[in-house]
Amino acid sequence: MNLKKPKFWDNKKPNLNAYLLYPIAFFIDVAKTLFPKPKKKKFKIKTICIGNIYLGGTGKTSLSIKLNKLLNKRNIKSCFIKKYYKNQIDEQKLLEKNGKLFLNYQRIDALEQAEKQNYEIAILDDGLQDKTIDYDLSFVCFNNINWIGNGMTIPAGPLRENITKIKNYDHIFLNGNLEDIDFLTQEIYKINSNINIHLGKYEPINLDKFEKDKKYLVFSGIGNHQTFVSMIKKNGLEVLKDLEFSDHYLYTKQDIDKILNEASNLKCEIITTEKDFLRLNNFNLSGIKTMKAELKIMDEDKLINSII
Repeated sequence: MNLKKPKFWDNKKPNLNAYLLYPIAFFIDVAKTLFPKPKKKKFKIKTICIGNIYLGGTGKTSLSIKLNKLLNKRNIKSCFIKKYYKNQIDEQKLLEKNGKLFLNYQRIDALEQAEKQNYEIAILDDGLQDKTIDYDLSFVCFNNINWIGNGMTIPAGPLRENITKIKNYDHIFLNGNLEDIDFLTQEIYKINSNINIHLGKYEPINLDKFEKDKKYLVFSGIGNHQTFVSMIKKNGLEVLKDLEFSDHYLYTKQDIDKILNEASNLKCEIITTEKDFLRLNNFNLSGIKTMKAELKIMDEDKLINSII
C-alpha cells in the first residue's frame, strides 16, 4: 500500500489537524524514552550513516551514491548498506547500479558481510534512528523546500524526532537547488552553532536529450517531487503540468495510460526520474523520458576530508 503524506505536514505552521494529533505524537515521544537503550555495536569497517529526521524525500540515496563515487575515485573500497524493505526495490536497484550493495533484514548482518569482504567504508542509506550501531559519522539530510514541514513529530508532523535532536549530530546536509540557504543555516545554528553544514545541488546529466522548444509533463513518486520539478524548470525546460505520486509508488497500467493520455491532450512530452523508471516494469514506455540527475556537493573537499 502506498501512503501519501498529509499535506498539512508541510505547512509552515501547525494547523488544527496537527494540534489534534499532537497528544498521540507526544505519547509516542515519551514512550520512546521508556524503552531500554540497546547496546551499540562498533565495527572495524568505518560506518557513515546518511539519515534523516524529516520522513522521506531528503536525498539520502543521492548523497550515498555521490559519496561512494568520490571515495572510489580516491581508491577507497566503499560499499552501500541498506536494510531490506519490500517497497524500496527502486532504491535498492539504483544503489546496485552504482556500487556494491549489502542488503539484509538487519543492518548489522549486512555490515558483517561487508567486513568479511574487506571493505574499508560502509555507507548506510538510512538508519539514523537505528540505535544498535555505533556509527563513526552521521549526516542528517534535509530537503531545502520541505525543511522540517510544520515542525511537529509523527503523526502530527513529518519529523521522526524533534528538530532539537540535531544538537547530537556533527553534520547536516541540505539537498535541493540551493533554496533558502541563509534562512536554513540560521535556523540550524540556533540549535547547534558548532554543526557542520554541507550543501548539495541537483544537476541533470543528460539535459542534451531534451529540447528546450518543447513542453513537458513531469511525474514522479519520490519524496522530493517539487525539487525535481524545480531542477527541470531552472534548466530551461517548460513544464506545463506535474503529477505527484506517493513515495515509492507502484504504478499500474491504468496510471501510465492516464499519464500518456494527459500528455497527448496537452501536446507535450513526458519526463520522470530514474528511480521512477525502475518501477514502470513492462508498461508502455514509449514517449516517457528519464531525466538523470547527479548531486553536486558544493563543499566536496571539506566533506570528504571529514570522512577520511
